[in-house]
This record gives sequence, C-alpha cells and structure tokens, in this order.
Amino acid sequence: MHVIGEDRSPRLDVIPAQYQVIVTHRPKYACRTCQGAIVQAPARLIEGGLLTEHLVAHVVVAKYADHCPLYHQAQFRARQGIAIDRATLAFWTGYAAAEVKPVWRLMLDELPNTTD
Repeated sequence: MHVIGEDRSPRLDVIPAQYQVIVTHRPKYACRTCQGAIVQAPARLIEGGLLTEHLVAHVVVAKYADHCPLYHQAQFRARQGIAIDRATLAFWTGYAAAEVKPVWRLMLDELPNTTD
C-alpha cells in the first residue's frame, strides 16, 4: 500500500498549568576605588517570597480581569498539589496594588479628566 493523501482534523486540547522553580543569579558589583561600595539588584518582588512577578500578575489578572475569586484560585492550585492560602493570595494582590500605585497616580495627573 502507498499513501495517496491524508485527512487532517485539528482538535483542541488543554495542557494544565505547569509550575517550575526558577533560579535567579544576581551578581554583586564593587568599586575598586571606593571602600565598601557594593551594589546588587533587588532579589524579589516580595522579599523572602518564592513567587515570581509572573505568578503575582497571574493572580491579579485572574482576580480582576477573569473574575476568579481568590478562594477559587487557592482551590485550583490545591488540586495541582500547591497549597497557597487565600490570605497569602490576598497579600500578593495588595502588594501588587502598592507596586503599581505610583503609575496610577502619574496617570491620574497626566490624563485629562473626562468627568468634567
């Protein structure tokens, strides 16, 4: 038998969210002529936390754009074997809001007020 053609049928599938550990290398810099002047980039968005900026953005977008409450997000992650309390997700959301507040204030000052 030899091939005379083929039929193609696209199908939609889902790949569950994949979580991974990312190791960040942050070099330290020192000035040879200055005594004690050492600089290094900040380690994380939330000091001491394991989360990345992408995960925080994902939580915030799911909460506000996709209307997925934090307790649902906690349940989704628990089913995937990652136990993150709803209070922790709320803390991340508040921290993200504090980080974007300067941008919000700038937009408020720069953009014309359309309510007048």
